[in-house]
Amino acid sequence: MATNTSDFADGVVPTLDDLQRWTWVVGRAQQLMLEHGVETAMKAVDPPPPMLPLPGVGESLAVARAASDFWLDTLRLWQRFLTPAEQDASARPADKRFKAPEWQEHPSYDLIRQMYLLIGEHMLRGVELLDNLPEAERERLRFATRAIVDALSPSNFALTNPEVMKKTLETGGENLLRGLENLLRDMRQGQLTHVAPGSFEVGRNLATTPGKVVKRTPLYELIQYSPTTTEVYEVPLVIFPPWINRFYILDLAPEKSFVRWAVAQGLTVFMVSWRSADAEMKDVVWDDYVAAQIDAIDSIRDALDVSSVHAIGYCVAGTTLAATLAVLAARKEAAKVASATFFTAQVDFERAGDLKHFVDDEQLRLLESLAPDGYFDGRYMAATFNLLRSRDLIWNYVVNNYLLGQDYPQFDLLHWNGDTTNLPAKWHRSYLTDLYRDNKLVVPKALTVLGVPIDLRQVRTPVYVQAGREDHIAPAESVWKITDHFAGPIRFVLAGSGHIAGVVNPPAAGKYQYWTNEAKPASLAEFAAGATEHKGSWWPDWIDWIAALAPDKVTAKRARVPGKGRLAALDDAPGRYVRAP
Repeated sequence: MATNTSDFADGVVPTLDDLQRWTWVVGRAQQLMLEHGVETAMKAVDPPPPMLPLPGVGESLAVARAASDFWLDTLRLWQRFLTPAEQDASARPADKRFKAPEWQEHPSYDLIRQMYLLIGEHMLRGVELLDNLPEAERERLRFATRAIVDALSPSNFALTNPEVMKKTLETGGENLLRGLENLLRDMRQGQLTHVAPGSFEVGRNLATTPGKVVKRTPLYELIQYSPTTTEVYEVPLVIFPPWINRFYILDLAPEKSFVRWAVAQGLTVFMVSWRSADAEMKDVVWDDYVAAQIDAIDSIRDALDVSSVHAIGYCVAGTTLAATLAVLAARKEAAKVASATFFTAQVDFERAGDLKHFVDDEQLRLLESLAPDGYFDGRYMAATFNLLRSRDLIWNYVVNNYLLGQDYPQFDLLHWNGDTTNLPAKWHRSYLTDLYRDNKLVVPKALTVLGVPIDLRQVRTPVYVQAGREDHIAPAESVWKITDHFAGPIRFVLAGSGHIAGVVNPPAAGKYQYWTNEAKPASLAEFAAGATEHKGSWWPDWIDWIAALAPDKVTAKRARVPGKGRLAALDDAPGRYVRAP
């Protein structure tokens, strides 16, 4: 079909045949150039004559060969593009950024997609070609390269995203106006929005498990939940959530609430709700959090007149619980904790994943500049965690919220993810340097907390360790290393999904799976090789483990009811601190 060039001048939109014709012409011209480039690149990697080895020659040859590979792969891409009949029409990419059919069916968008994927792949390959680069630097470069590749995806830009172009034409640009409103609102609040404002509220449809605040200190509130069974286990449970986020990750909507479920299993449950940092907390350090955990344990023991408690530590609070157990062991008070459960918690940071890229001197100086009043704005921490999964937690929302102008999803977990807390700057710096950078917690007596040299080898408390198979914050391999440092009995469970969904997986949902291994494997690889897969939630496995350790029960009355014992009720759950900025 001949193309009338005057049509273009008159503003007539070219047909698909027109586009394909001109694309073929341009493609054929580029193919000729590519063939020339391949010929040149192949000459560059012909074996040189024998000679004495020279510094850098091996790296030069590797780079030249990489250039040759890029030209060859690009040539193959153009050949597939120019002969579409030879392509497998049933093939569809797994990458959900390109799920719209136009990414494969429209030749221009198909070429843009495939060229982007090809360039991104070769950029990441290039990192591996750099010789004489320390592995830590190579990991940092991999992370930065992945971030750049994700940011440059054609799906992130209106003119190269067919879904956005289609939506813009259908709505007359209204989607871009809605997206601009969303963008400006996010810029005003300094944070990316993930859910519709006003959809969720603590105490209304989040954190609604009945209970009372029975203690308040300058650092934490202690919540006791009301029993729902006539009998409860004699040994109560105290949960230490991370102070990097709000505690209600374990008390979301009722059907997802770990707290509500644990109460229904017959446990007397206490929750620590940490105070979000402000200028008054500028001198708070790790010792204060360890002291708070011990104080909460002693308060519960005294209130219920019991000798011990079960304790759960989630993420950084689990790391802190490990130090707490070491302090108690050194003081000959280990019996205060009947068992310790670690939700996606690390004690050995040798293989702590991508967060280690944020602990060099330059990053630490930047963090100090962001905390002039002695505390670190939680929005910066949220941005850091989002960067670890930028494709899902940043660019996905850029496309949906700003380009497509879509309505926000109604998702309680995403609301929690954006409900940030501030962090004491002194604690945060020592956490990054002493643990993430220098890995001192696993070096016997390298750290002193509350005047006690920390030695994890002295901890003999029964331990339950839960890791997430796809965890990007506390990688399963890193969590596994907790088994190398405690001396007592350990049960390790590997859960499907990641740092949040792997933990918050109620049995009624019937989602995911978990793995156990009753042998004594020496590594996570050995664990996985001999593991047994179980469908659904790991929560029932955990409660069975708890019940086997301490099966005795008592009547759920007097001190087992919030406010009816030595600890008076101060407020209804979820308390004040969780609502504070």
